[in-house]
Amino acid sequence: MRRLAAVLLVFTLAACGSGDTPVSEPESQAMPPPTPVPHEGRSLACGSTDVKLPATSEGLIRTGSFARLGSLTRQLEVKGLIWRKNDEELYVGVVCGVRSVEQFVTLVARSTLTAYKGRPALRWTTRTGLRNFMWLERPGTAVYIAATPGLAAQIKQIAAGVTLKPAP
Repeated sequence: MRRLAAVLLVFTLAACGSGDTPVSEPESQAMPPPTPVPHEGRSLACGSTDVKLPATSEGLIRTGSFARLGSLTRQLEVKGLIWRKNDEELYVGVVCGVRSVEQFVTLVARSTLTAYKGRPALRWTTRTGLRNFMWLERPGTAVYIAATPGLAAQIKQIAAGVTLKPAP
């Protein structure tokens, strides 16, 4: 008897839906993909020098700021912004008060001295894996960019987009 009831139930349920055929929506009603909104660049200042930062990549969210770099061998004024994407972070800032090339090259212990656009630059990696790059834009102003390994490719793009705003 149980078998007969189960068979009848299956036939009844199958008959209820037999006349219904799924109708697909026409493709013309599909939603277009969202248009990316460009991010605005920011500015950071060291005295009368205003450093214009390029727009950040899509997906990065500004999460805060910083006023200190642990890698510096001396206390200098630091102004910076932090962006995040998942567990990756990107830091962009200015280091104020570096007056000479000689002072700049000794600013970070265990860094590699290089050049960027004809200016002295330093590269180093911290114990936590943060990749750092800083160059002396002009006496008194150094530009700093750092990223965790997943965003390290952004360092070159951001450095290429940094410009100085004319002082008022």
